[in-house]
Amino acid sequence: MSINMFGSPASYLQGSDVLFKSAEYLARLGNRVLLLAGPTSLKIVGNELGDYLINNDFTVTKVEFNGESSDTEIKRVTKIGLDNHVEMVIGLGGGKTIDAAKAIADNLSAKTVIMPTVASTDAPCSRLSVIYQDSGEFDHYRFYNQNPDLVMVDTKVIATAPAKLLACGMADALATNVEAQAVKKSHGLNMLGEHPTLVGLAIAQECENTLFKFGDEAYAAAITHTDTKAFDRIIEANTLMSGVGFESGGLAAAHAINDALSVLDGPVHDKLHGEKVAFGILTQLMLEGADTERFEKYFAFLKKLHLPTNFVELGIEDPSDENLLKVGQAACAPNDTMNRMPFEVVPQDVVNAMRGVDAYSVARLSIKPH
Repeated sequence: MSINMFGSPASYLQGSDVLFKSAEYLARLGNRVLLLAGPTSLKIVGNELGDYLINNDFTVTKVEFNGESSDTEIKRVTKIGLDNHVEMVIGLGGGKTIDAAKAIADNLSAKTVIMPTVASTDAPCSRLSVIYQDSGEFDHYRFYNQNPDLVMVDTKVIATAPAKLLACGMADALATNVEAQAVKKSHGLNMLGEHPTLVGLAIAQECENTLFKFGDEAYAAAITHTDTKAFDRIIEANTLMSGVGFESGGLAAAHAINDALSVLDGPVHDKLHGEKVAFGILTQLMLEGADTERFEKYFAFLKKLHLPTNFVELGIEDPSDENLLKVGQAACAPNDTMNRMPFEVVPQDVVNAMRGVDAYSVARLSIKPH
């Protein structure tokens, strides 16, 4: 008999100004805080948050994140945490800051608190981190025994971010159900190492439903930095539903493609996670042989968000067989999630599917092919 498993953060709070109502929740977890944030997050809210915590009798060690969730950076900050005897690590920022914070807290056996400043990835709620090499190339997934102790999402802070970041989060969230359904068909394992529960799959489906219902309104609100009801719903879809859904439902081809694109040099290397996942979704649909109506539904949604759907937009300067085969080989590596697909996928299949997506996009948009 197979084992089904579901995971989620112990507590999730979302609302306007919630970070400055956090003291009572944080006090339950400890007093000595390591606050990890990048320079932009520190400027936007981190310095003010640090002062708020100090005024509420917390001992705060502020550490500026260097931008890469690599083993080198994790070790550097872990030492600072040890030297300061911290009891909890707060990760304030985007996906890589959050992933590093989870690893540092795990190294320190400290409580994990996640405070995203953008809704661009589904990293905040999960019990895993994506670890990169110092150069920015995907290295491996790191797994933990439990999800974060507390996730606090301040919609007022997230509304200040560029709309592009919300769009990237919607692409990441859109992959959730597409990949969970593939894992279900393959009777494969989710990111917790067991089979998906009905609850995990239901959340993945509701995540997709929410995106298609409220995505356009939320994106329009994000452009004007307005915190509307639709915006709130999409933040929840991007952060909680997608975070719980991808982990308890499982990842497949779309994220394997995202990871594999890190092997290429050039502009593609600088694309955001959600931009690469957007292309990964379409590649997975092409691998699955999705009919035109289904493919077009996802394609049109991603286009409205101005996300990449072809090689030119993705920044692949030289889509040669050699380069695309490198992506195919990396995507099919045993330490990634392509093997969760309900059929065998070999590197050449990935190349053909990527070319199929590019060809569809070029024809659909009537642009000059590469």
